[in-house]
Amino acid sequence: MDRSSYFQWWNKLSVPARLLMIGLTAPILVLNFWAMSTFAKFFGALLSVVVVASLLAFLLNYPVSWAVQRGLKRDPASIIVFLLTISILLGLGITLFPLAYDQALQLIARLPDWIESGRQQLMVLSQQAEDRGIPLNLDVIIAQAIDRLQGQIQSLTKGIVNLALGTVSSVLDALIAILVTIILTFYLLQHGDELWQSLIEWLPESKQKPVSQTLTLSFQNYFIGQLILGICMASALIPTFLFLKVPFGLLFGLTIGTMALVPFGGTVGIISVTLLVALQNIWLGLKVLSAAFIVQQILENLVAPRVLGSFTGLNPVWVFISVLIGAKTAGLIGVVIAVPTAVVIKTSLMSVRSRINQGEANTMVELLTPAPDPEVLSKIS
Repeated sequence: MDRSSYFQWWNKLSVPARLLMIGLTAPILVLNFWAMSTFAKFFGALLSVVVVASLLAFLLNYPVSWAVQRGLKRDPASIIVFLLTISILLGLGITLFPLAYDQALQLIARLPDWIESGRQQLMVLSQQAEDRGIPLNLDVIIAQAIDRLQGQIQSLTKGIVNLALGTVSSVLDALIAILVTIILTFYLLQHGDELWQSLIEWLPESKQKPVSQTLTLSFQNYFIGQLILGICMASALIPTFLFLKVPFGLLFGLTIGTMALVPFGGTVGIISVTLLVALQNIWLGLKVLSAAFIVQQILENLVAPRVLGSFTGLNPVWVFISVLIGAKTAGLIGVVIAVPTAVVIKTSLMSVRSRINQGEANTMVELLTPAPDPEVLSKIS
């Protein structure tokens, strides 16, 4: 049967009937969205472990496949790649994490002084503007902003105290989750292809290869590209901040690089770091903003097209909306997988639309093609 015939029923519907079908579909989609959100909240920790392990296995599968193509068997290749990854992460954890953690504690301790310094700088700026005949009247705005910042600092301090009180259980839970994630990643790296093939085989044979290619392109390549961009961002900003003598340059560079792993995260990180540094020194904050903006533009315009290409094909508005929906549905995990999931949905809808258009075109051809003359048919026979 021709694929276009699958959508003949849709082509035969009138416009009100099509609108009715869409209206009946909308509540089902809302119900499915609610069900997925409830499922994600109920299996929060377990789902996070599975998703993180799957993403890590996706990323590590790239060098494993490269080694297999060079003649190495998959089992030893996966073991070598896995051990190298663990060694690199342990090395970074031993060298960078303690320094970043120490700087984070120092930043929290110095935030009240930075806020006071920011207030004084704004008051001086307001006074200079008034002396030049520009009435800014920033007194009330400055007071409200300082009160809000102090409230946020108090909330952050209380959160740290509560975290410290539950340190033992939190550390044990974190260690168990990390251990389970590592084990699951290793098994997925070794046997992920078999598991994937067993799931794909449930689809029709004609759909197996396109679905597999679409999911691979949307998830594996996307996360590899985002990881490369995040590493490049952190690697470029850390020495830049150290050169500019930015306080806590290592912490700020790592923060922006980590936030750059998700869409719009790099921009949010740059703005947040700029505001923090501007509290201590407004001109240094402008230097930080300029340097980070230049680095971001270089990466997004030179590195990103080579790494990511244009495989997403999503409008930035849809990217932003998908991130918001992912955050509402599954929190941080939803933010991470929002964009590739949106790409898969878009690809599926485009495929359906092309088949509908093909079916409509075939219908028009049938209507425009004249029926054969019976007399001519009788002469031919």
